[in-house]
Amino acid sequence: MQLLICYETHDRTAFRAAHGETRERRDQAGLTQLQLWEEAEAPNRLWALYGVSDRDKAEAWLAEKSSLSSQLSGLDSHFLATA
Repeated sequence: MQLLICYETHDRTAFRAAHGETRERRDQAGLTQLQLWEEAEAPNRLWALYGVSDRDKAEAWLAEKSSLSSQLSGLDSHFLATA
């Protein structure tokens, strides 16, 4: 299973720094970052793809307030399964 997240940020550079600092917490939630993209037409919108080893932990991670919260104006997430 994968988790695709669209992060709407206030400042792409500050978000990327905060995102890097939260790696340990994502690891504890069973998430492995597979890819991080910056949207070409909207530079403050980033997309992340994570491998998910435990959906319950991943959902808890999404629900908690993290150090990323102050960097975000929005977040849209989708759990995906290989078809």
